[in-house]
Amino acid sequence: MRRKWMDGTNKLRGWELLLYPESLVCPVHAGLGMPRLQQVTGFGSNPTGTEMFIYVPSRLATNPAVVVALHPCGGSAQQFYSSFNLPSFADSNGFIIIYAQTRAYSNCWDVNNAGSLTHGGSGDATGIVSMVSYTLSRFNGDKDKVFVMGASSGAMMTNVMVGSYPDVFEAGAAYSGTAFACFAGSLGAPTPMGSNQTCAQGLSHTPQKWADYVRNAYPGYTGKRPRMQVIHGLGDALVRPQCGYEQLKQWSAVLGLTNTNNATNSPMGSQYTQINYGDGSKLVGYFGQGVGHYAPPNSQVMLKFFGII
Repeated sequence: MRRKWMDGTNKLRGWELLLYPESLVCPVHAGLGMPRLQQVTGFGSNPTGTEMFIYVPSRLATNPAVVVALHPCGGSAQQFYSSFNLPSFADSNGFIIIYAQTRAYSNCWDVNNAGSLTHGGSGDATGIVSMVSYTLSRFNGDKDKVFVMGASSGAMMTNVMVGSYPDVFEAGAAYSGTAFACFAGSLGAPTPMGSNQTCAQGLSHTPQKWADYVRNAYPGYTGKRPRMQVIHGLGDALVRPQCGYEQLKQWSAVLGLTNTNNATNSPMGSQYTQINYGDGSKLVGYFGQGVGHYAPPNSQVMLKFFGII
């Protein structure tokens, strides 16, 4: 029986999604007068051929923030763009969204690739950073307000991006992901059909060992580390809930924070428990009772954590 990674609607559509036709995407040379998803080519170094799509609202803020959105396994930029209300928040707050897309590994991100797990490497991460640089330059974006979020495989890649490129990203939000370098060294494809499912089943390390993976990705880096928001369903049978707790172990060690309190009156909803580290502004977890794979993104809670709204 095939295992499935869901598409974020909490409906079992399966990880082999029917991708939206490319005709729905307006090429970038058509102009930016009307906000819609547009494809960008020639944006810079891109060793794995990752594709760039961008959403630019009609009214941009001065020096706009940039949010990178990473689709789930089997998904697409267009699918993720259409699956939740992040663009409407961009319209009202003037920030730009980059929807990156991979077509390798059945549209799953290369979270097992040493090239992505290394600062300045040669994986999907390199292309994503090029997209950010292109966007900041073209739209005079604020380099101190660059964020990344994703779901399932995209959440795994979110951890990769903040781990390998702490100098690029201010914060990340991972919906049903795994810790940075959880798939490191795996020879199997990082997909639900891959031969190595050890990571997704809840691979556990000490906080210090997890933190060492992050530090070794960028040796000698002493700057500020990105803030993290971790969201996971306690009913997730594919990427087990322990994967969420492992992320919290990792980033609490990286950021030097301890769990201060838990709250049941979570802004994510009554089924979620909020796990705060420090004052909750640098690291926070939300774990949902009865929530499967993947936990649906909550734009408002995420953007408040980012500091965009």
